[in-house]
Parts: sequence; C-alpha cells; structure tokens
Amino acid sequence: MGCMSAPASTLEDAIQAALATVDDPEIRRPITDLGMVSGFTVSDGLVKVDLLLTVAGCPLRDKLNNDITAAVTKIPGIDRVEINFGVMSEEQRKALQTTLRGGGASAEPVIPFAQPGSRTRVYAVASGKGGVGKSSVTVNLAAALAKRGLSVGVIDADIYGHSVPRMLGVEGKPTRVEEMIMPPQSHGVKVISIGMFTAGNAAVVWRGPMLHRALQQFLADVYWGDLDVLLLDLPPGTGDVAISLAQLLPNAEILVVTTPQMAAAEVAERAGAIALQTHQRLVGVVENMSWLELPDGSRMEVFGAGGGETVADSLSKTIGARVPLLGQIPLDTRVREAGDGGTPIVLADPEAPAAKALDGVADKLAIRRESLVGKPLGLMVNAKRG
Repeated sequence: MGCMSAPASTLEDAIQAALATVDDPEIRRPITDLGMVSGFTVSDGLVKVDLLLTVAGCPLRDKLNNDITAAVTKIPGIDRVEINFGVMSEEQRKALQTTLRGGGASAEPVIPFAQPGSRTRVYAVASGKGGVGKSSVTVNLAAALAKRGLSVGVIDADIYGHSVPRMLGVEGKPTRVEEMIMPPQSHGVKVISIGMFTAGNAAVVWRGPMLHRALQQFLADVYWGDLDVLLLDLPPGTGDVAISLAQLLPNAEILVVTTPQMAAAEVAERAGAIALQTHQRLVGVVENMSWLELPDGSRMEVFGAGGGETVADSLSKTIGARVPLLGQIPLDTRVREAGDGGTPIVLADPEAPAAKALDGVADKLAIRRESLVGKPLGLMVNAKRG
C-alpha cells in the first residue's frame, strides 16, 4: 500500500512544534516564544525558515542553524532545511525586551535577587586577603552546582583582579539588545565580568561610586533568567564592593575563604565580621590549600593547620550563631592547571581529592530541592542582553 502524505496543516503544525523545541543558546528559551521565527514554508521535503537574530553577526548563528536543522529533519518526509537569517528591527528588539522582563519596562533598574519573591540563593564569596584561592573556589562551586542541574550565575565582582572568565573558559562577549545584556555561558554557568568590557588586559582604575554602579548594572541590567544560585566573587577585604553588596543585596549570604595559616585566618575573620554591620548571614568558611598530599599518602601542611576552624569558631562567637567549616580543600597543582585551561577541576578531574572536597562544599550549598528553570518568579526582571 502506498504511503499517503499528511495534510499540509498537520505538517505545518509538526514543523511549528519542532521549531518550538529549539532554544536560543543565550536566552535558553524557545525561539518561537522569543519572536525569532518570522515564518517558514515547506515544499517537496524542503523547509525554508526565516529566522530573526537579535543582532547582526550573532556568534551563535551556526549553533542555531544546526539545532533547527536537527529538530526539523526529524519530521517524516522532511530531509532538507534552509535558514534565511535576518535581524530584528528596533521595535522587535523592544518587544523581546518586554517579553523577557515579564511585561512592561521599569524606569529604574530592578535587581530581581533583592525582591521579596526571589527564590535565588545568593552567595558572596569573600576573603580577608588575596592569594587564598577565592576565585578558584568560586568557579569550582559554580561548576559543581551547575553539574547538579541547577541554574547558576557568577558575577566577577573582583573588579581590579577579575579572573573568573579565564577560569571558566569564557571566550564570548556579552551581546547588547536595547536595554538588556545577555551574559556568556560556559559549562552551564552564566558569567559576567568587567573584563568582558575592557580592552585586552587593561587595568581598571575606578573609585567607590563607579564600583557601586558597575555592581548595580551586573545585578540589574544583565538578563539572568531564573537562577537557582548566584555566586559573587568579591574583591579581598572589606572595601567599597562589600559595602555596595550589602546595600544592593542585603539577603546575600557570606562565604569566607581562608588558608590554614594564622596570619590569613586573622584577616579572614575581619572579612566575615562585616556581616555584623551589614546584617547579612554567614553561611560558612572554606579552608583552601589545607595540605599537600604526598606520594606515600602522608600530608604536608605547607601553610600550617587549623586556620579554617579558628575562623569558623571565632566568627561563631562574634555573631552569636554557629558558622560551620564547610570544607578543607587540599593543595593540588591540578586545580591551577584546570583553572588556566578553562575547565574547573570538578569537571576536568572529578576524582581528584581537591575536586571531591569542593563537591562536598557544593553539596552543602545546593539546598534547593527543585530547579527554578522554567518557573515564573513573579518578578519584573530589568535585563540587558549580551
């Protein structure tokens, strides 16, 4: 018996359904919901799709082409797909902005994570001094949490010493559409950093008000979507950014990173004690570079011992509530090598002792029982696209 072709309306419905399964690589929402598909035609097994990019020269154009082709050619009788790429008009980009904001545009930027209805857990990773591996801890925790299926974002708030993009292997730049910035993604983590907006390795020479404004823009003008967890890699110490964070995100929880030696521990206590003045919660302490595991199985305590426990105990007494030592991370050259290579050790070598220790800390922070992805937060997200 000969095979009868499906009615045109049924075939068009199947194509529409297939296109709806393709997400924009940056926004992570269906291209049909975002108004990117302006139309399509089908004839003799060939589907021609008219697709509108948010900006000309979109770096993810090839991925969109591949994803659309793969989705549509699954339909019986369809063996070819041609995509005609166009660019959204100003009106269409504004409509996209309105869609992502949930309808309407606020005159003032709104920080979604500071709103009463926000279910995003915000962790500010702090240290008293530089050189304790705070950024390494931040990116590995982000990757470990994303590996668990959570939606994770990282703000590289260490304006002067930004290093997160390299450690996460982020090579793309943010794309701006109207009043939105879309953050690049790597290893399932959305990332924004001042290093993405500077030329080459140029130094950032800013004072307090400019730092405050930069952090505010990272929080309010970037379209983060529905995050389960947002981590901020803070500059060392208790300066302008820490104060701005307390003003902009009073609900942020402080995670203190230290090394074992007493000199570092004493300084770390000051970084944690700022929570008393800002009325923020201290979620715990992570001791990094705790020991070096030798080939014979013994441990060399290169930087001494006990600093992390000392900081946790001291902060517990200072604030009058228990501040736990969440984990001790061994000193391992593979952590540095993985960071330089752009793949955190929790992904590059998950069986390494340092990776297992970092995963253990992530387990204690990953307290969400379900992901927020795809669930409306009921917030007015003032975003920007990159």
